[in-house]
Amino acid sequence: MRNGSGVWRFRESKIAVTGIASHTVNLYTALIASVAFKMDSQVLQLDPRDNVLVALRDLKRGESVVFRGTQHVLPSDIPAKHKFVTVSLAAGQDVVMYGGVVGEAVKPLSSGELLTTRNMRHKAAGFAPQSREYLWNAPDISKWGHRTFAGYPRSDGQVGTRNYWLVVPLVFCENKNIQVLKQAFEEELGFAAPQVYRQQVAELVRRYQQGQSAGPDDLLRPENPPPMRRSRIFKNVDGIRFLLHEGGCGGTHEDSKNLCGLIAGYIHHPNVAGATVLSLGCQHAQIEILQEEIRKRNPLFDKPLFILEQQKSGSESAMMRDAIHQTFSGLVEANKSKRLPAPLSKLCVGLKCGGSDGFSGLSANPAIGHTSDLLVALGGRTLLSEFPELCGVEQELINRGKTKAVGDRFIQLMRDYAARAAAVRSTFEMNPSPGNMRDGLLTDAMKSAGAAKKGGTSPVTAALDYPEYSTEPGLNLQCTPGNDVECVTAQVGAGASVVLFTTGLGTPTGNPVAPVVKLSTNSALAQRMSDIIDLDTGPIIEGNETIQQVGELILDYVVQVASGEVRTKAELKAQEDFIPWKRGVSL
Repeated sequence: MRNGSGVWRFRESKIAVTGIASHTVNLYTALIASVAFKMDSQVLQLDPRDNVLVALRDLKRGESVVFRGTQHVLPSDIPAKHKFVTVSLAAGQDVVMYGGVVGEAVKPLSSGELLTTRNMRHKAAGFAPQSREYLWNAPDISKWGHRTFAGYPRSDGQVGTRNYWLVVPLVFCENKNIQVLKQAFEEELGFAAPQVYRQQVAELVRRYQQGQSAGPDDLLRPENPPPMRRSRIFKNVDGIRFLLHEGGCGGTHEDSKNLCGLIAGYIHHPNVAGATVLSLGCQHAQIEILQEEIRKRNPLFDKPLFILEQQKSGSESAMMRDAIHQTFSGLVEANKSKRLPAPLSKLCVGLKCGGSDGFSGLSANPAIGHTSDLLVALGGRTLLSEFPELCGVEQELINRGKTKAVGDRFIQLMRDYAARAAAVRSTFEMNPSPGNMRDGLLTDAMKSAGAAKKGGTSPVTAALDYPEYSTEPGLNLQCTPGNDVECVTAQVGAGASVVLFTTGLGTPTGNPVAPVVKLSTNSALAQRMSDIIDLDTGPIIEGNETIQQVGELILDYVVQVASGEVRTKAELKAQEDFIPWKRGVSL
């Protein structure tokens, strides 16, 4: 249900938990198996092999914690989300969490001692090629088999969750012209968002000119915006998306080729009805490269596509006149599209986390992992990205490969990425941010162990390099950095028509063409930042919901978003982030 702040908070339900794989990570059964995990629980063990416990609430120095018959007297305060060791460890011994190595002690640790960045460091297990076939017990999808969403069918068989026209430059030299087109089209066609902050400045000017003063409470609030100035001209078009970037020239040829591939992915995307592309003419990212990349994704590409080159147009005004005329005619055509019922197998969902905290791997990440399993069982596609945040869990993913070739390609992509990072004197272990570490994610391996839960338990059917497009049903591994916007930009460029984005600290990230659903890992965040959070998975931590129950409710919400019945907070705030990845420098 939706609470007063507009955040969907899952209440207790009676969804059956069936079809759970016998080899599913023990976290699932730890949260489901009994009523032992209650709101008044103090700690949680994620796997019987772990030598750490996670604090579910703030624990005080001297407090006695009894877990499975063993008493731990805490020598220091343990903040919620942080971990303490259950056995004494010598320097160099492994710290084990989620059943795997997430670090090593750098000095002797006594039982009950808080883990910090001063007494442990990153360590990850190695990995090798797949040695045996992976067997998966798919979840029960009987209640979903005949469910549909209302989407926009495209001639190539894809189905969009939105219907946008795209305007994009091939090179940064055209950014100004893109901005001019944005102002002209959005204002005149009724797509411009209400200018709340502009109204606030206007009010301050008015009062200043009249010799009056004004405080923050006198200004119009963003949650109470003025009405749109114009009604929308094209009722079946969700908007025009104007992308800006700093690439296309002055970098490596690889960067320019990848940029063309990314833009081709957006043009080919099912949420895009057609596109206008502005080119200068002399840049590295040539029109021919873009056209080649589009053909790779769809040899029979038939969407309206208008490409204008300034150096061949005679004048800027002539090019802009043509761009305006052609874009308007494209919008007329796009407006003919209508939503029709489509099976859930036509969905492609990106799985992303950002601003992660110590609860990310306990609540929101495994919850969308179950959503992913449901979609895979239904024949859909999901994308697990952020390769620096799969460090230490490679073997599990390799072993889940549908074929050995899939695992082998994942190995090669991971090693190539690590080598690029090393070439600029960096490593994956530098990925966790200060905010991650303050909230209990102390090493990259610890962060990765929780981040990988977004991929559920299903077989891995493909391993994609950036900026390849996903076509294989099932769970796809996609090579991207962990950076929020670069990753979401890449996921959508690979075909994600909805993105599930979990966060424990809060982030406003959105995307120009695909709705981004924000899920909080804890209820405190959902209450504090309700203007950016769509769903609250905190009830898992509180013991009121299971991962499977919340995963099913998330899928139901995805169907509503995909059908256009619900607009995400990122959409309502016009959060349209787009940053292409320049290979080798971002984690």
